[in-house]
Amino acid sequence: MPTAVEEFEAALRAHALQFGVTIDNDAAARLSDYYNLVMKWNARLHLVAPCAAAEFATRHVLESLMLVRRLRANTHVIDVGSGAGLPSIPCLLARADIRATLIDSSQRKTVFLKEALRQLNLANRAEVITARFQDITPPPASVVTCRALDRFEDALPSLIAWTPRASTLLFFGGNRLVSQMQGLLPRVEAELIPTSERRFLITARPK
Repeated sequence: MPTAVEEFEAALRAHALQFGVTIDNDAAARLSDYYNLVMKWNARLHLVAPCAAAEFATRHVLESLMLVRRLRANTHVIDVGSGAGLPSIPCLLARADIRATLIDSSQRKTVFLKEALRQLNLANRAEVITARFQDITPPPASVVTCRALDRFEDALPSLIAWTPRASTLLFFGGNRLVSQMQGLLPRVEAELIPTSERRFLITARPK
């Protein structure tokens, strides 16, 4: 019977092409290390909802890696409401040229994020900030991303206004978020996420 890690890696490889992602042996091993870390901490911190290893591979990791082909060389990404490090940590593991700022208001979750970055040898390319995004000045970045911010729709206008000038927004959400962004921004594109019927990767330029 396969272990959870083996199921995770098998699902990564089986579905990578569907998500437009290439997974080599080194990337699979590094992403598996990340999966193990999340599972180790999840019982205490509730970083993600309980799910099977294969679902974690598709729903969380491969979905996050959809960003990679949209990121230019040497991109600096701001990950708002990072939680378990999604989507930024999988992207950092897949691309050595990416840098990231991970922002979360939960001190317990930022303790996890700092430890995960340390153990995954990513600390030299990422920083963690414990704060609400509204309470800090945004660092210079060309991309702002968000997957699971509390009360996302309520916070959206503030998040758009907060975004550094000339940055691209890459958000994950459903039809309601797509409609809300279309009402606030002039150019919004929504790509249906593979294996989902109502979740999208949403791209926009606010300024």
